Amino acid sequence: MSVGWVEGGVMTYTNASVLSAANSTSGGDDSELGNFYRPFSVFSVLAVTLLAMLVVATFVWNLLVLVTILRVRTFHRVPHNLVASMATSDVMVAGLVMPLSLVHELNGRRWKLGRLLCQAWISFDVLCCTASIWNVTAIALDRYWSITRHLEYTLKTRKRISNVMIALTWLLSSVISLSPLFGWGETYSEEDLECQVSQDPSYTIFSTFGAFYLPLCVVLFVYWKIYKAAKFRIGSRKTNTITPMAEVVEVTYFRVFGTGLWGGGLTAGEG
Repeated sequence: MSVGWVEGGVMTYTNASVLSAANSTSGGDDSELGNFYRPFSVFSVLAVTLLAMLVVATFVWNLLVLVTILRVRTFHRVPHNLVASMATSDVMVAGLVMPLSLVHELNGRRWKLGRLLCQAWISFDVLCCTASIWNVTAIALDRYWSITRHLEYTLKTRKRISNVMIALTWLLSSVISLSPLFGWGETYSEEDLECQVSQDPSYTIFSTFGAFYLPLCVVLFVYWKIYKAAKFRIGSRKTNTITPMAEVVEVTYFRVFGTGLWGGGLTAGEG
């Protein structure tokens, strides 16, 4: 009996030690598993559904734009090639960036997919968003030159310049997005399970200036010049318009007064 009790006591102690050791080694994993497997609220399910529908709609819409431009031959020219470049960046955002962003949000903004996938996600995110912004800038420049230099900006010149702008757009976007992969800051923290754009101060200044502030200034300046050019054209049309002079209408009337005749004339604008 005593042996059996001792054996049972040993077994009981062993099982308790195993459980305590497992709890100590797992640390916060139990809480993470509890947070991960806890049931979603109605608001969470609705938000996830709407975000998933947004991802699908963004991908399908921009894919249809690309297919239309590729299939219709009349669209194989400027500015439709700039629109196709912008649609390509948006398709990449919807297909490569937004699904992983949704997973990231579902995990409580904790990255559990490893360093390699984190670096790929951040790189594609910065690449596609920067390219989309610069494509908008390229479209604005194309409109500006078409309005202000319509005689010099021929179809051949327009196509060549638009191809150069597309190449520069993707080149600049690649430089900004791939810089952290070569040691300019860190995007992944294994201890905190964080995956975010490099927070290095110099990279932050470089990326925000090249991906946002510079194209913003260009777009604002270009559309201000377009507004001034359109206003000048409208004003010149008004000054060059020949307005017809008011016709002079003479009405002659006679009045019989006694035995004599009295006549008079009335011109337009009088009495």
